[in-house]
Amino acid sequence: MIVAFVGLGNMGGNMAANLVTAGYHVVGFDPAPAAVSMARSSGVELASSGPACVREANVIFTMLPSAEYVDSVWAEIIPEAQKGAIIVDCSTIDVTSSRALHKMAQSAGLESVDAPVSGGMSGARAGKLTFMVGGNEAAIEEIRPLLEAMGQKVVHCGGAGAGQAAKICNNMILGANIVAVSEAFALAEKLNLAPQSMFDVASTSTGQCWALNNYCPIPGLVPTAPSNNDYKPGAAATMLLKDLKLAQDAAADVSAKIPLASHVTQIYADFVADGHGDKDFSAIIRALR
Repeated sequence: MIVAFVGLGNMGGNMAANLVTAGYHVVGFDPAPAAVSMARSSGVELASSGPACVREANVIFTMLPSAEYVDSVWAEIIPEAQKGAIIVDCSTIDVTSSRALHKMAQSAGLESVDAPVSGGMSGARAGKLTFMVGGNEAAIEEIRPLLEAMGQKVVHCGGAGAGQAAKICNNMILGANIVAVSEAFALAEKLNLAPQSMFDVASTSTGQCWALNNYCPIPGLVPTAPSNNDYKPGAAATMLLKDLKLAQDAAADVSAKIPLASHVTQIYADFVADGHGDKDFSAIIRALR
């Protein structure tokens, strides 16, 4: 099996490296020299372009920043792909665009899967991502071994676009949780409650959540948290804001009310506008203080 991987940035590069480690022949492409250098060092065979990357591939992965990039790249590579190949998008994009991509692939004789991920850069490096998957069950089962080489959990959420729907809703929860956790610690500080005491209580009682137990915004309490490294991402605040905006758009499309998520989106929009978009999203505690 030949696996193509288009988009070798912080997420895609680590995911492709894990496929190489699992024994797959991976051909990759990315326009960024730093991404190419890193991929080469991890054993990825580099192609000169996106179309060249996919021509002999049985499975094609894309991991790109936005729906516009995915649409452009798929339009470029799909005509060069083998009939019957499976194309898998791991980017986080809106549901409508995802469903349109499925139709683009289908019209060219390709199977398609949307498979956005949760777990961030640390999960990508460690091969512990969660894949939220939408598409045809037979195609998903065919690529399941590859997904399991890059992650620890694969959830088939439904048909075309269902993976994206799950990702958007999941990150809406994450955004609200990290703001709530940050507000609680900021208040605890004002009340002269030691951060360790606050963590010991909340992490084992009704306040516990992933944002607290794995991504605590206070340095020194959770070894893996970006707060221990001056809030270097991790997942940048700009990326969470993108996902929160996707949730806003999706809610508008189906007339759903999400007042808490709307307020959290504005908090992050202000944070990014103030110049902190390159910090990890857990750095929001600095603004809330």
